[in-house]
Amino acid sequence: MPIPEDVTGDEIDKDVRQELQSLPKTLADDVAKNLVMVARLIDEDPEGAYGYSKVALRLASRVAAVREAGGFAAYANQKYGEALAEFRAARRMTGSVELWPVMADCERGLGRPEKALDMAGAPEVQKLDKAGQVEMRLVAAGARRDMGQLDAAIVTLQSPELASNSVQPWTARLRYAYADALLAVGREAEAREWFAKAVEADRDGSTDASDRLAELDGVEFVDALDEGEAESVEPSEEEGDED
Repeated sequence: MPIPEDVTGDEIDKDVRQELQSLPKTLADDVAKNLVMVARLIDEDPEGAYGYSKVALRLASRVAAVREAGGFAAYANQKYGEALAEFRAARRMTGSVELWPVMADCERGLGRPEKALDMAGAPEVQKLDKAGQVEMRLVAAGARRDMGQLDAAIVTLQSPELASNSVQPWTARLRYAYADALLAVGREAEAREWFAKAVEADRDGSTDASDRLAELDGVEFVDALDEGEAESVEPSEEEGDED
C-alpha cells in the first residue's frame, strides 16, 4: 500500500522504535511507516488502517508492537476474533496485562459476555493501572447489559472513580456510561444529571454527551443551511399580496 511522502517512520513512539531495532534497518523503517499509517487512519478510515496493519504483520509478525497494532486495527473493523488472536499474541510476547480490558471487550463482541465477566474478576485486573481498571469496569458493565442485567450494570459502574470530582482522561466516558445505564432503566432525572457531568469532563469531545443531554431536555437542532433554503423557497406575505 502507498505511503505518503510526509511519513518517515520517525513519528512512532520511541518504545516501538526500540522494538523494531531487532529488524534490519530498511525493514524496520518500512514497518514503522506502516504503523504510522495505522495510527493515522484508525479513527477516520479503519479499513485503510487495517490494510496497513496487514502489511506490517506480513513484514514483522514477531514484533509485539506490530501484533498489537494489528489487533487494534482489526478491533476497529469489528473483526473481534482476529483482534483477540493478535492481542493474545502480543501479550504472550510481552507478558503485559495492559491489553486485558480490550481482550475482554473482544469476548463481548464475539457474543461471550460471560467470558468478559470472568476476565473482569481475574487476578490480572489487579495488575492494571487505574485507567486500565476503569476500562475493565466499563467492559464489565457492558457485559452485564448484554446479558440483560441492567441494574447490575449500574452497580458495576458505581465506584470511587465515578464519585470523584477530579477529571481524568477516562472520567467523561465513565460518567457517560453511568448516565446511559441509568437511562436504560428509566431513571431519567439521574441520567440527565450524569450526562451533564459527562459534558463537564468531556474536554476533547470523546462522547456525544452534549447531544444526549439536549435530547433529554427536548432541544431540537435545526440545520441553518436547510432553514435558509426553506426561507428562500417560501414566498413572503408581501410577495403573495403582489401576486
